[in-house]
Amino acid sequence: MSVQLSRDDVAKVALLSRLKLDDGELDRMTEQLGAILGYVERLSEVDTEGIEPMAHAVERTNVFRADVETPMLPREAALSNAPKTDGQYFLVPQIFDAG
Repeated sequence: MSVQLSRDDVAKVALLSRLKLDDGELDRMTEQLGAILGYVERLSEVDTEGIEPMAHAVERTNVFRADVETPMLPREAALSNAPKTDGQYFLVPQIFDAG
């Protein structure tokens, strides 16, 4: 299977990603993404018969921290980067009809 990536494919992905690419960037990205897909295609040729799937390249045990109670983040700090607040809560656009 040979993946052929067209300039139009890259333009569509850029549009969906909300990226503005000029003609030079579009050409460069088409070439670079094509090379990446070609490499991934080469990886599919590797014989993985009998190889166990894994989530990490090295063996890991519980990598999560202990679930311990800690002091809360102050409200002002939690709301400091929010686009809109009323000083007490995050304000978000209504998406459901309340009626």
